[in-house]
Amino acid sequence: MQQEGAAVLTGSPAVYDELVRLTREMIVGDRRPDDQPTVAQHSFLSYIGRNDGCKATEISDEFGVNRSTISRQVRGCVDAGWVCADPGSVRQGNPLHLTDAGREYLDAANARRLDQVAERLQDWTTTEIEDFARALHRFRIANQSPTDGDDVT
Repeated sequence: MQQEGAAVLTGSPAVYDELVRLTREMIVGDRRPDDQPTVAQHSFLSYIGRNDGCKATEISDEFGVNRSTISRQVRGCVDAGWVCADPGSVRQGNPLHLTDAGREYLDAANARRLDQVAERLQDWTTTEIEDFARALHRFRIANQSPTDGDDVT
């Protein structure tokens, strides 16, 4: 619903605006500091969960974020007990792993977010949900090369 006085967006600016708003809502939502990770923490924990043993330099390269930003996230997540780092040369980077507490925290945050999605889709038909998922998938892979191997519908 458009707010009174707000510019009406159409075409790709409207799609972009909705994606930004949706991403913010789905990742941050009504997050309270004690119950869900921040956007940065969630991204960081998810990446480590998918890439066990990765190094902070890899995360920095993948996210296009300065290494100092990643170092702060590593420190915060280690301090929280969600991530542990293997001993080794700091210069080469230490392999990072989710702890059991980190896996539980991430799984709980993901479950809450999945519940948010299910709640929004509760009055949609199966066909509408499938069409929406296909459209999102098509949008996401539009610029991927055929060798990415992630374009199966």
